Amino acid sequence: MCSSKPNMSDLGKSLYAMAEQVTAFENRLKTLEEGQTKVAFGTMLEKGGVYGPFKRDITLEFNKVFTNIGDAYDSSTGVFTAPVAGVYYFTFFYQAGKNAAKLELFKNSQVIVRTTEDKASYDTSDSGGNAVVLQLKERDEVYVRMAENCEIWAGDYHTSFSGFLVTKDQ
Repeated sequence: MCSSKPNMSDLGKSLYAMAEQVTAFENRLKTLEEGQTKVAFGTMLEKGGVYGPFKRDITLEFNKVFTNIGDAYDSSTGVFTAPVAGVYYFTFFYQAGKNAAKLELFKNSQVIVRTTEDKASYDTSDSGGNAVVLQLKERDEVYVRMAENCEIWAGDYHTSFSGFLVTKDQ
């Protein structure tokens, strides 16, 4: 059995070396995080039940904001504005009502993805959604629109829109 006691000066040197390594590691993490833009939002459409139909296409103003890191989502307009150029991930989901539903995600004024639910006599409601990864320039806008004469459920956590920055352009 080994019963030798460690030399206290060697133990002190080892602890000091370990502390230096931890400090160096912390400094490296801070360096990696510096300049890194954090952007993420998560929202829900909470308007008290069935929402629509309307006589025109409308941009959905997702008014219940769970997360808005970077303040890039505006709940009064329903528009996300890219604060920096980069690659972003977006997703939206909805619960259809008894009428047809058609939601489209736009980048600026261009439709990127859509999801639809046709009205059927045998089927009272369904869920739908879509997701996309987009390359955005600074100030590009992303939003979700609902087509005229459509309706969705806007309560009880059924309809949501979220996104986040995956990587910032260098």
